[in-house]
Amino acid sequence: MGEIDPDSLEQAFGEDPDATLATLADMTSATDRRLADLARRLAGRLAVDLVRVGGAAPRRAVGRLATRRWRDAGGDLDLDASLEPIAEARATRAALDPHDLRVRTWVRPTLAIALCVDRSGSMGGAPLAASALAAAAVTLRAPQDASVMAFGAEVVVVQSQDVPRPVESVVRDVLALRGHGTTDVAGALRTAAAQLRRSTATRKVTVLMSDCRATVPGDVEGAARDLDELLILAPATDDAEARQLAGAVGARLVTLDPEAPSTVPERLALLFDPAG
Repeated sequence: MGEIDPDSLEQAFGEDPDATLATLADMTSATDRRLADLARRLAGRLAVDLVRVGGAAPRRAVGRLATRRWRDAGGDLDLDASLEPIAEARATRAALDPHDLRVRTWVRPTLAIALCVDRSGSMGGAPLAASALAAAAVTLRAPQDASVMAFGAEVVVVQSQDVPRPVESVVRDVLALRGHGTTDVAGALRTAAAQLRRSTATRKVTVLMSDCRATVPGDVEGAARDLDELLILAPATDDAEARQLAGAVGARLVTLDPEAPSTVPERLALLFDPAG
């Protein structure tokens, strides 16, 4: 009692990672506190390792041409964007301040992610393992600019946007979550928007991991439209409301086999990089 054999765990994970992760996730609520803590550490380690080797690394962001001030970036002079300060300097016979000039240069977009995981109803086994893997995936994808929220009747901020922490710590905190009542989807999306407002990234993405069946009154579509970009990861066996929301607000959606938490990294990669 209160022990987990590492060799047996490694063998079980190699043979059936989904069942092993689900079992460990269930064990995180054991009455034996030492066993629960051990299960949380092991499940967290396996989740992070699986994400790191399972294709969760983002593709290199594609650069784009943008107009910037001369003092902020090197590049080629953008004559059209610089005409106004040039004309003003000529008209006033004043010296042209080079800092008023604009240049065209390549910029690479930065990324911020807010993850909202649904913890309404039951929260254990495969669903909890899937949430932990999602937390690991988004934190590794944007290690300095990611937030993680769990929502049921209320929204709990597990990881704040502007307070980065080690991915292992975030995942362990997610594994400590338990199911909680009704589903406030609108509240979760509003909280995600508030978290992302703390970021200066050029791409701000909200990932909603839910069937999107709201049981708390609120304007879900309105909250979704206020987001820069919404990606939805919905259970393949219960995705009707999620598809309806995605269609209404122009969100991208992929589904997840509820019994296959180990596929979370690749499903999220597909959401972020659909052409990859």
